[in-house]
Amino acid sequence: QVTLVESGGASVQAGGSLRLSCEASDYSYRFCFGGLRAIAGTEGEVVAAIDPDGKRSYADSVMGRFTISQDNARQHIYLDIDNLKPEDSATYYCAAAVGYCDVQADFHSRGRGTQVTVSS
Repeated sequence: QVTLVESGGASVQAGGSLRLSCEASDYSYRFCFGGLRAIAGTEGEVVAAIDPDGKRSYADSVMGRFTISQDNARQHIYLDIDNLKPEDSATYYCAAAVGYCDVQADFHSRGRGTQVTVSS
């Protein structure tokens, strides 16, 4: 079990940058944490993942523009997004998975999300 609370979503212009934050609490397991984005009516896409040792993986669609990181206590997970594009508009979630850790992991827990809207 883990509690995940996202923040940092905003309406921005294309080309800008954002830092999305996730506060993780009420857990002791060595979860894989990930960033997931979804548009209403779709299943969603895991865009980044980070394991307890800091190993990272990214979806091909965001490689080079997204950076996932975490603090030493793994209480905060960050998703930095550069060169935002209109197609990045979505609700972004922080999610947790057990077992192996990459963007293909089964992320079973997520927060309520934070909205990112990118205008051209």
